[in-house]
Amino acid sequence: MTTEDVKRKLSAIFSADVQGYSRLMGDDEQATVKTITEYRKIMTDLIQVHHGRVVDAKGDNVLAEFSSVVDALQAAVEIQKQVKVRNEDLPENRRMRFRIGVNLGDVIEKADTIYGDGVNIAARLESLADGGGICVSGTAFDQVGKKLPLGYRFMGEQKVKNIEKPVRVYKVLSEPEAAGKVIGERRRMKMWQWTAIFSLAVLIAVAGALSVWEFYVRPDIAPASVEKMAYPLPDKPSIAVLPFDNMSKNPDENYFADGLTEEIITGLAKVPDVFVIARNSTFTYKGKPVKIQQVAEELGVQYVLEGSVRKTEDRIRITAQLIDAINGKHVWAEKYDRSLKDIFEIQDEVTMKILEAMHVNITKDDLARSCPRGTNNVEAYLKLIQAREGAYHSNIEGITMARRLSEEAVAIDPEYSTAYSLIAFTHILDINYGSSKSPQESLKKAFELAQKSIAIGPGCAFPYATLSFCYLFARQHDKAIAACEQAVTFDPNDAYSYATQGFVLTYSGKADEAMTPIEKAFRLNPKPPGLMFQWKGLVYFHNGMLQEALAAYEKSLALEPDSIPARIRLAACYGSMDKEDEARAQVAAILKLNPNLSLGYLAKTWPYKNQADLDVFISGLRKAGLK
Repeated sequence: MTTEDVKRKLSAIFSADVQGYSRLMGDDEQATVKTITEYRKIMTDLIQVHHGRVVDAKGDNVLAEFSSVVDALQAAVEIQKQVKVRNEDLPENRRMRFRIGVNLGDVIEKADTIYGDGVNIAARLESLADGGGICVSGTAFDQVGKKLPLGYRFMGEQKVKNIEKPVRVYKVLSEPEAAGKVIGERRRMKMWQWTAIFSLAVLIAVAGALSVWEFYVRPDIAPASVEKMAYPLPDKPSIAVLPFDNMSKNPDENYFADGLTEEIITGLAKVPDVFVIARNSTFTYKGKPVKIQQVAEELGVQYVLEGSVRKTEDRIRITAQLIDAINGKHVWAEKYDRSLKDIFEIQDEVTMKILEAMHVNITKDDLARSCPRGTNNVEAYLKLIQAREGAYHSNIEGITMARRLSEEAVAIDPEYSTAYSLIAFTHILDINYGSSKSPQESLKKAFELAQKSIAIGPGCAFPYATLSFCYLFARQHDKAIAACEQAVTFDPNDAYSYATQGFVLTYSGKADEAMTPIEKAFRLNPKPPGLMFQWKGLVYFHNGMLQEALAAYEKSLALEPDSIPARIRLAACYGSMDKEDEARAQVAAILKLNPNLSLGYLAKTWPYKNQADLDVFISGLRKAGLK
């Protein structure tokens, strides 16, 4: 190697292999290859999620590097958890257990490969680990410290092959009761460590004081003005739930904070005596320093809920406070420090406390009946809230992610009705986005899954909205309209159901009737995703309001530049307005995203009841140059 083609650097090295791999291969080679291929995919995905890269993956070994020891160890812990879950589906003698070693050391990089003692030590640590276990070196341990909710057992200084000096080795303990402990180590604390402990104590004391100030002593806020509100105040208690702040050290936990927010919104929205702003509108404030007064005036509500959540491996800490924005008063605040398995109970308690604070009369039993959750399995629930995030992206990659995670949720809990309806919805999106290889087969799958979802949990809006799409694409327009009516009956605050109703009525030749539900949808969701602007544009387009339709389509595209249906609609609108240059530019962009899209495909799959409505749409696209 020359100095020109190699470089040295400090890296966190992750090395894993399979305990008893030779035995597994000897017993059943084909099954072993199948299992390790599946598990290697899981490992690769998690390594990438935690900002690492796989350097090598031959045989039963996986070698990866990270720029952070914390990231490397988090990936190792999550991999062992995922593998353990997958192993439960296998007979004991076929279970594949990985041993993982993590080291921080100097490596030599040549091309895409790394060499050196840093790599060798990680490999030796791997051999010291138990099947399903993790060992870290002293250098890695010193960097991680207590940044992660883990414990460690000191295994002493180990003499390892081809390494001159003994290596300090620590076994990772992931049990909750071991968090923060280092068993078997006796090391004299240095002055800087005493100083750090004292400083930490001071910080904790200050943080505690600030928490008391924040939730119980803080002065009231500036009141919102009813006269300045963008929308008339509803005649019943109205609320906007701001996205809970993710206080976890891992930004990948954002989905959990978002999911908690959405579950509270969903719970409140099922109560007819409350007006609840939709998720998409409140999430426009995510990560922004906004005032409660501003939120209330922009969304037209009396109450605003804000909070934060910190999630560790099996613990959650939630804070929440409810503000009456018109009076500028804090009306309720609470903290929860509980086990992750209590997440459903906490959600229900927060929802109930909010309703009580807004003086809404409802019992816990009534709330439970109006808002069935669909699962009591925390792991399945976490999968689904990640899946919903994928669906919100409104692109083909998001559809794929949403379907995969929803299917994983169903595998964990086969009675999870919401998961079935989300899988069904992804098949409808495939048809609408032109990404389905067989629209007939996609529709068949969507029907089966939506009907199964309703059979398991008939009291929710989303499965009926999804079923409505199924009927629509099957050209059973009356049944599609009836399913929409069911959806809004079950959830009178669901902007998505009202928007779906407007969408379905328009395709069913009732564009004039679609104006009322689409306007309701936008009142409940004043700052909606691009999809709702697209549907609003559809309603305007078929009511002959082309300028208003154009504005809605442009907003949709600004929010979701990769949305093929938004560009199709915009091209048709430009074509109908004889704006040829703009129309052709949209068609060119569409064909870059999906080169196989054609007028014939759209004419067959876009479910208009009346030929005249389809002709208007196709005519606009033909003028735009789509063939």
